[in-house]
Amino acid sequence: MLGQKLLPWDYGVRNLFRRPSRSALTLGGLTIVVLLVLVVVGFIRGLEKSLAATGNPNVVLVYALSSGADIENSSIPGRTPALLSASVDGVRRQHGVEYVSPELYLATRIATAGMTEPGMGLVRGVTTTAPLVRGQVQLVEGTWPQRGEVMVGRLAHSKLSATKEDLAVGNQITFDGESWTISGVFNAAGSAFESEIWAPLEELQTVLKRQDLSLVAVSMESTDGVADVDLFCRERIDLELKAVAESSYYASMQKHYKPVRMLGWVVVALVAGSGVFAGLNTMYGAVVGRIRELATLQALGFRRRAILLTLVQEATLLACAAAIVACVVGIWLVDGMAVRFTMGAFMLSVDSVGIAVACGVAALLGVVGALPPAIKAMRLPVVEAIKSI
Repeated sequence: MLGQKLLPWDYGVRNLFRRPSRSALTLGGLTIVVLLVLVVVGFIRGLEKSLAATGNPNVVLVYALSSGADIENSSIPGRTPALLSASVDGVRRQHGVEYVSPELYLATRIATAGMTEPGMGLVRGVTTTAPLVRGQVQLVEGTWPQRGEVMVGRLAHSKLSATKEDLAVGNQITFDGESWTISGVFNAAGSAFESEIWAPLEELQTVLKRQDLSLVAVSMESTDGVADVDLFCRERIDLELKAVAESSYYASMQKHYKPVRMLGWVVVALVAGSGVFAGLNTMYGAVVGRIRELATLQALGFRRRAILLTLVQEATLLACAAAIVACVVGIWLVDGMAVRFTMGAFMLSVDSVGIAVACGVAALLGVVGALPPAIKAMRLPVVEAIKSI
């Protein structure tokens, strides 16, 4: 019997094109909602990937015990690298060079010629062994900095709220009363180092009038060597040192930023919820204008369940189309967009997780947004619905 059948699949598709203006407006609204979800998830995923890419389980960070987890406030003796090399076995060596990187790390105000006011940036004083320990760092333009020069990470301009042109090779930057020429640009596989500016350690110490270090990064032959460095720090209580595997350090940073990530997921839920209400409002308007059509379908013998399914089909098709448009726009514009953060800067990441969440939210908008108005319309008596205007 006709009443046992569903409406043809193409009936719902044709309905979308019978009202192009309403369909286009609904599609645009749903696209904005799904795109907002994609941006928030991209922020969360980008932050997680940046922290995960920075940590290396074979690298040990040695810094002041009194600084807690804040390396910027760490101050250790300048002889610490030599003591570690002489006292700890298992330090990685190649061609007679030990993979030990003494570093001075600080946040300071940095100015460029194109900036109206200085921005807060991250500077790391390093030696030529730094790229050996930080294996993900690669020089992509220019040369290694010599005296009076620095090299910048590819996201350093985002941390400073500057433009890429401001930090181009050959330009000058100023911090701590000294001018430095940019000699090169490096990337670091999406890690937090990409938002930093690297300067020669000895010259930076001279400018800052400091002979101490912030930390020493040591690359070990295996993860077992982490325990040896930790034992050295415990035995030399006079130095007041602390040893932490780099991967563990940035894992703790992940926990530190967990409230931020949780807030991001709350924002996703709120945006999805607001999208559902927006969808309800739109679908109520769409269904009210079709009461006579829906009643006529019932008079022809189609069950309410079949008509309800068609309405959900129409809304879901629009929502899925919005998800496709939002994902294309997200991959084109959002993916790789640099954003500032307290830890520096990182890039938004539109990956499979973000796309899956966006498509799930879109499906939710289509189904949940269509059900209440459709059910309300189906409750009207057929005779009364046919007479309605």
